[in-house]
Amino acid sequence: MAALPVTDVMLKVEGLKVAYGGIQAVKGIDLEVRKGELITLIGANGAGKTTTLKAITGTLPECKVEGHVEYAGQPIRGKTSFDLVRQQLAMVPEGRGVFTRMTIHENLLMGAYTRDDKAGIADDVDKWYGIFPRLKERSAQLAGTLSGGEQQMLAMARALMSHPQLLLLDEPSMGLSPIMVERIFEVVRTVAAQGVTILLVEQNARLALQAAHRGYVMESGLITMTGPAQAMLDDPKVRQAYLGEE
Repeated sequence: MAALPVTDVMLKVEGLKVAYGGIQAVKGIDLEVRKGELITLIGANGAGKTTTLKAITGTLPECKVEGHVEYAGQPIRGKTSFDLVRQQLAMVPEGRGVFTRMTIHENLLMGAYTRDDKAGIADDVDKWYGIFPRLKERSAQLAGTLSGGEQQMLAMARALMSHPQLLLLDEPSMGLSPIMVERIFEVVRTVAAQGVTILLVEQNARLALQAAHRGYVMESGLITMTGPAQAMLDDPKVRQAYLGEE
């Protein structure tokens, strides 16, 4: 894999706009993720969070995208998702996107398709089986037969097999049981502690802000608030709008 330029800013988004036909889904946002940070982007359904991640990774359907996106100091607008994985930027999409007709083990190996270090790949498979013992127990099982939580574990482990320096997570807790949500967030914190920079889009604002260093609030295609995560947890407006408190 190509060496990344030395910079503290892993991701820089400036003036990002996305329009589907006459609908402006993202209306000119700025955000920044520094090396080693866990940043969360919170907001209601339809705020534009997933569209923002897809615009960053170039995985949107036919639409008009404007603005500037830099990863590790280099512009990445127009790059393919294949290029980005080679540059150690990976995304776990909303809905998991596992290869349903492949086994768990095959899915993990697909996550390492940009690598050729067989011993290292085998070590990483063992590492993620250690963190996700359920996957190890079911390693020969087709991914499509797994529960939603198990598929989320697999999607995260598969993305991490590419050794990303920046990991984008889109709604990892969606549709999961409370116990599984807690488990997924434990893993998010573990991965962040290992030095992987993370941008997390999440509807569970409380858990997201408790895990994050900084947060952004997105409403109707605009960033309406940003700041340290703890300060946002304590902010009355955030508490009322996103934490269900009066």
